[in-house]
Amino acid sequence: MSESSIQYYCYPRTATPPNFADKLIRCFRSNESQIATVNQENGLKSDNVLKTVRPDLQEIGFDVETGKKKQDKIHRPVLFGENGEAELRYEVDAYHEEWECGLEIEAGRAWKGNAIYRNLIQASMMVQVEILAMAVPNLYTYSGGENPAFEKTKNVVDTLYSSERVDLPFDLILIGY
Repeated sequence: MSESSIQYYCYPRTATPPNFADKLIRCFRSNESQIATVNQENGLKSDNVLKTVRPDLQEIGFDVETGKKKQDKIHRPVLFGENGEAELRYEVDAYHEEWECGLEIEAGRAWKGNAIYRNLIQASMMVQVEILAMAVPNLYTYSGGENPAFEKTKNVVDTLYSSERVDLPFDLILIGY
């Protein structure tokens, strides 16, 4: 059997990976033939990647976005107001309540559209998100060229988690698909 092109890193890199990391990665690896971005002519849209891995994510306990309508989205509270009602919520692609893990899957916007930065900031504000899993293409191919999104994202995340100036309030699993 050949080695998988689906790769991941857990942060901080000085801590033991969460005990569920392998289960999460299996959701991506079991769909590798459909979602892997290495040797693809054109990159998939993130919605297509999410749709492909959704059944496996649901099987291990994630609530997963099912569409673009408000009722199909997964929301995490950020700010609470009168009577303890959530006044501000941010969306995530999937959430596992027991693991307090939010999942974001990005494609072309991961790097070029700065989606990774938005994900990092929003996850910092979400209530009960102790772990953020962020999946980005290993290599995003588009009509104008290629973008090594995973490597670029890994460089940013390595820097953030090794900096003494930034203390992110969650652990992170970075997945390259």
